[in-house]
Amino acid sequence: MQFEAERVRRNVQNATTEDLLDRITVYRKGMELEAIAIIEGELQDRGIYRDGIRAHAARRERQILPPRDGIAISCSFCHRPAIAEGWGWHWLSKMIWGQRRRLLPVFPRFLHYCEEHRPPALLPTSEESPHLPE
Repeated sequence: MQFEAERVRRNVQNATTEDLLDRITVYRKGMELEAIAIIEGELQDRGIYRDGIRAHAARRERQILPPRDGIAISCSFCHRPAIAEGWGWHWLSKMIWGQRRRLLPVFPRFLHYCEEHRPPALLPTSEESPHLPE
């Protein structure tokens, strides 16, 4: 697979700062060196330097589930790093009037959740887990 620098540059310019910080920290080991340089350059253009990147890495280290092979586990519903995990259902779904509707739970499956997608039942108490958001 060939690296497409211009496509990566466009993608990076359109990404949120938090997304770029996650890419450069918790997802770094799975990235091309050229992409890392492009992301670091974009973060500098946005006024975020090494200290800000280190602070984000330290915060994520306290929040996320332990990485596999040095790369953070992604949420089952988006690309953000997972901070909780648990059993859920794989749903049969269908597009109805332009919206995806869940119709029927098909089978149980193990899921990973970011802060946004974590169900209330998986909200840990402060003494239960080191993977709490601040």
